[in-house]
Amino acid sequence: MERGIVKGSNGVVFNRFTLLVIACVLSFIAGAAYTKAGRPITMLSTTVTETQADSQSLMNESDVKTEPIQSAALALPSKPEEQKAEAKSNSSDEWRIVKMRVTGYCPCPKCCGKSADGITANGHKIRPGDTFVAADKRYSFGTEMVIEGYNNGQTIKVLDRGGAIRGNKLDAFFHTHQEALEWGVRHIDVKVRDK
Repeated sequence: MERGIVKGSNGVVFNRFTLLVIACVLSFIAGAAYTKAGRPITMLSTTVTETQADSQSLMNESDVKTEPIQSAALALPSKPEEQKAEAKSNSSDEWRIVKMRVTGYCPCPKCCGKSADGITANGHKIRPGDTFVAADKRYSFGTEMVIEGYNNGQTIKVLDRGGAIRGNKLDAFFHTHQEALEWGVRHIDVKVRDK
């Protein structure tokens, strides 16, 4: 066999340069897929030797630049833990719009039952001027929301829960039963920013 020629298992003859090109293309595709998936990748220095004395470096880590590939076929699925971590890192900065059923309530026995003591489910003692909402457990305490027409469009937080609050339902807190009745029930878009 001649120097520099490799015979494949299926009888195809490749020279070392062809093998190197194939390896580089496959490495590039894998690197692009990992980059698209948000995973770090380290490119290694590759050296091809035609003779023992003459070597030529083809790739250097500092010379390699990758750009995201838009093909979804190359994207690798990320693990659930990575998705949760990514969602948490993005969620604290981004607002999303959720269509919700928003009902008014107050601390009276009609709205909160006979054992209402003026303390919310997360231990917040209600004070004059407080504005907040009671929400389903999917919205953790401290989740910020903006409800059109409530609290002059200012940000409020989830500080309470309610027995009948499931899914995309909220109870907006009012200090008097009359204010809660005037609010009534509204189906509106709510801006949400998770804690």
